[in-house]
Amino acid sequence: MPDFLKNPLLHNQMLPVDIVLHPSWWFQHEGIIFDEDFYYHPQKRVESEQKMERVLYDRWGQYGFGQDHNKDIPQLGAVHLAAGFLISEMLGCRVEYQENAAPQVLEAQIETPVIRPETAFSSPAFKRFETLADTLKTRYGYVKGDVNWSGILNIALDLRGQQVFMDLFDQPDRMRQFFSDIALVIERFVNGIISETGSSSISVNRNVRNIPAPIYLHSECSHTMISVKNYEQFLLPYDLAWSQKYRPYGIHYCGADPHRYAEAFAAIPHLDFLDVGWGGDIQLLRQHLPYTFFNIRLSPVEILHQSSNEIRATIRKLVNASGNPWLTGVCCINMDHQVSDEKITAIFETVEELRQQYAETS
Repeated sequence: MPDFLKNPLLHNQMLPVDIVLHPSWWFQHEGIIFDEDFYYHPQKRVESEQKMERVLYDRWGQYGFGQDHNKDIPQLGAVHLAAGFLISEMLGCRVEYQENAAPQVLEAQIETPVIRPETAFSSPAFKRFETLADTLKTRYGYVKGDVNWSGILNIALDLRGQQVFMDLFDQPDRMRQFFSDIALVIERFVNGIISETGSSSISVNRNVRNIPAPIYLHSECSHTMISVKNYEQFLLPYDLAWSQKYRPYGIHYCGADPHRYAEAFAAIPHLDFLDVGWGGDIQLLRQHLPYTFFNIRLSPVEILHQSSNEIRATIRKLVNASGNPWLTGVCCINMDHQVSDEKITAIFETVEELRQQYAETS
């Protein structure tokens, strides 16, 4: 095998792969209901996660999935879903729960971009989460997992709505303080979870579980809505600071244009992990980020219309574009109830074939 670069902090296997099934899949095929009890009732929290593990084991256990299907594990958050809502709720947003979808955050529409960080931790939402954590820890002696903590701009939009984009121009100094206060809440919340479980971001992207060193993964879903200049002025400072403070450090970018930020991301001293949204120019990103692990995200929508052979070809093309199997992973997030087992199996089979091919060239 060619002498590929590795990130010594990650300790990952070659080409880690994972999937996340949309709540509609779990509801339609397994009858799991995503009400408040799914997230906050201690017994249901454990039972639901174990059931999900068992389903994954029955279908794809041969690929290493569902290994905890016979264990009662007190997971703090929904580590089999992609759902970031709790910090927004702690800061005043209402959340609507649905039987077959992730919780829906309703904009708080606060009048000014101002929050008091300490109030988040006296909120009913946080107290409910704290009660869950205390109950699980009392019952089992420990807790595991983590809770999707979203990201600075994502949360700002939940609180202020589209007005955020005007605020960046009309009151930049106040926005800097607004973002700073949101960042304080995030750090306190995430560090509290890390101190209990050693993990922070499996619930942001499940492929993180396949990397032994826990990734600190900042969600930047909404950065597709701002300019690179806005990012550099207002939000890059947090990635710079956090990449120094919390390693391995990563950015979750699920939009179609992560390559637009290639040069800006290259300024981050330790960007260990990048979640690369479907449609991203992998080759361009690799030119600017030769040492970053690329978690390549397949499109859950495109997969519905692709044949298994087309899925295989897509994975091979993207992995080849990344250029380094030790700094590349594959995932598909939020596949809904229409996806077939055969197509999901094609993902796992293709990655396993690629691993073998790379190994044979060594």
